[in-house]
Amino acid sequence: MQFKYTKFAAILIASGIISLPITASANDSTELEELRNLVQELSQQVKVLARKGEIVEEDTAAAKKTTPVVKASAGGFSFASADGKNEIKFRGLLQADHRSYSEGANDVRNRTRDRAGLLNAEGFHDADDTSLLRRVRPTIEGKVADKYGFRFTPEFAGGSASAVDAYVEANLNPAFKIRAGKQKSIVGLERLQGGGDIKFVERSYVTNAILPNRDLGVTISGDLFGNKLNYGVGIVNGVADGGNISTGTEYNGEREYTARLFATPFVDSTSALAGLGFGVGATYTNFTGEQNLNFTDTAAADATRNGLPSYVTNGQQTFFRYGANTIADGKRFRVSPQASYYNGPFGLITEYARVNQDVSLIGNVAGTTTNTLLPYLPGTKKQLSHDAWQVAATYLITGEDASFRGVKPKNDFDLDKGGWGAWELVARYSEINLDSDTFKNRLGAYAGENLATTTNNSAYADGSKSAKSAHSWTAGVNWYLNSNAKIALNYEQTSFDGGAISGNGQTGAAGDAGRSIRDRPDERALLARFQVAF
Repeated sequence: MQFKYTKFAAILIASGIISLPITASANDSTELEELRNLVQELSQQVKVLARKGEIVEEDTAAAKKTTPVVKASAGGFSFASADGKNEIKFRGLLQADHRSYSEGANDVRNRTRDRAGLLNAEGFHDADDTSLLRRVRPTIEGKVADKYGFRFTPEFAGGSASAVDAYVEANLNPAFKIRAGKQKSIVGLERLQGGGDIKFVERSYVTNAILPNRDLGVTISGDLFGNKLNYGVGIVNGVADGGNISTGTEYNGEREYTARLFATPFVDSTSALAGLGFGVGATYTNFTGEQNLNFTDTAAADATRNGLPSYVTNGQQTFFRYGANTIADGKRFRVSPQASYYNGPFGLITEYARVNQDVSLIGNVAGTTTNTLLPYLPGTKKQLSHDAWQVAATYLITGEDASFRGVKPKNDFDLDKGGWGAWELVARYSEINLDSDTFKNRLGAYAGENLATTTNNSAYADGSKSAKSAHSWTAGVNWYLNSNAKIALNYEQTSFDGGAISGNGQTGAAGDAGRSIRDRPDERALLARFQVAF
């Protein structure tokens, strides 16, 4: 701006000087003086205009330094300070699901007859088709002074409200980050995928059955060696397998220690190994469960105060429960080797998880009150080992690059312009296997949980009510209409080992009272989802 005004002034002055001889020859000295004065006046006005331009530029630059930045994009909505060091973001995830079962069982046998109603010949209700909201999660997250942040995500699905994530964090350095509050467990690979980024309608047995979901505590993590090695360590309250802790206080007093290492050594290369990552996660605690599960008389806590889980299928039907008199009683150790690979449109995740859990049986004593500790049955303390694994492959037939996160279509779905979004084929095999000792009494014989019959016949789980293993095949397709909207369709088929009473004279392992055990009916389910995330 200043250059333009200065150049204009120079032209005017030069014009006056050049024309001087001509003017002198045609006019007298008075006219020449007036012309000189006019040129000087014009020069002064040009300088004033140039300075005004400079002031406008300075004011504009100063305003940019203080004006908040408002953004609205496919990644959410945000308000940020002009320097970007302070920001608040609004995001959301909504998933509307439908589950349809051509075959499957809804196990309500642990309920009273008045609650369970009439059961079929195998002792089950048929699994019912249903529509539901799987996730309804608005999110508020932000940062202050560039290094300190927070995240709060409530969950409104399931008929009640709860806090999914609620934590504060300090990003002091890429190699050193601290997070405190309720957060995802750092242990599992698939668990670390966002709820809107998972490739299947439901996560695998590794993630949903064995490894912890969310916990409350402090974790430290970071990236080393140019983002080639990620580490994480934590001290948390501890949850049962697949557990999601409440935001209440921890009741047991024993902490759980978590750790994970994950390497991507070729991330900066151009080779086919650039998308390879592998690592291992683990947890450890020494935990004694709560005997008194009468929640009217005990402090509020989550639903697994005995320290033991139940397991569900990919169709979300319970197929395993510990017996009512089984309790966590000692060390719990989990380990999970894991790997992922992405190359062009192809993606692969594989994980294994194993949990070693000390358990004991407690006995029934007539006349005891809810505030009385029940006796541990001698000789029943045992370490049970359960494991699960999965292999999941994905392929984008429309040519987009596969990734651990979401997919951005090359062409968004648009009927007017002819775009059809991105299409992804998915397939997975996942299984879970429970320790055979889970279904044996302390004498080593297979037994049910009928403590009323004889304490020698007590097992940690009843093989006629809980399956020893579940094996699931999943195939499906994901349609990404754009980077925010997705439609997913999965077909799940699951077979079981045990978990039902023989109703036609079949032979099998003897349960309590001489019952015969047979395999629970297969589950065949079609799972559909429409998702919007931003």
